[in-house]
Amino acid sequence: MAQVSKSVDDYHKDIEIAMIRTNIVEDRETIMTRFLNGLNREITNLVELQHYIEIYDMVHMATKEERYS
Repeated sequence: MAQVSKSVDDYHKDIEIAMIRTNIVEDRETIMTRFLNGLNREITNLVELQHYIEIYDMVHMATKEERYS
């Protein structure tokens, strides 16, 4: 799954819904990696420079970067 033309928030919601529907349970780091790899490249380049503990911090930073791009 990739962000393509969706907003970061919509992309994150789509990932969460897909994981619930398919009953996928992954650790926090795998989820963050999956999210980061699906973001548009410009946003990924800026977001991956930061350190994150929770997916919600990563989503917040990606949303912030999206607004400024």
